[in-house]
Amino acid sequence: MNEDLSNAVDRFHSAAIHALRHARREDAASGLTAARLSALSVLVFGGPTTLGELATAEQVRPPTMTGIVRGLEQEGLARRAPDRRDARVVRVHATAKGKRALQQARRRRIDALAARLSGLGEEEIAIVREAAELVDDALRRSSARPAPAAGDGESAGSRA
Repeated sequence: MNEDLSNAVDRFHSAAIHALRHARREDAASGLTAARLSALSVLVFGGPTTLGELATAEQVRPPTMTGIVRGLEQEGLARRAPDRRDARVVRVHATAKGKRALQQARRRRIDALAARLSGLGEEEIAIVREAAELVDDALRRSSARPAPAAGDGESAGSRA
């Protein structure tokens, strides 16, 4: 890996982790666990999915995801329903209440990060927006390609 790229990615990784730590502080106001908020986010932004696909997306075992979804259902934030094309398949859907809860939690996170970055000038804000778009675009383009094997070009001493 190019050393400039490696250094930039190391810096981005550190900044992303710090930003997420600040944002997560707002999650308690939602009354949901981090695992439930994360699963709900997958449902709201990714659409209905099976328990297995949701477990894979969240990198947990299916029994763990079953418990998470059960909690979301008990709070009226998600529901299970048969797939329209194959009744043998059950999909988990975010309810309207779940979508509102996720949007409110997301708004609190965004507001908290915006407050932390409020000292940036217009040009700096434009740079942050452009950097976010570049990273998002690159990750979306590369998502179809397999990730490099562990240890390939990893930098030691990450600032996370």
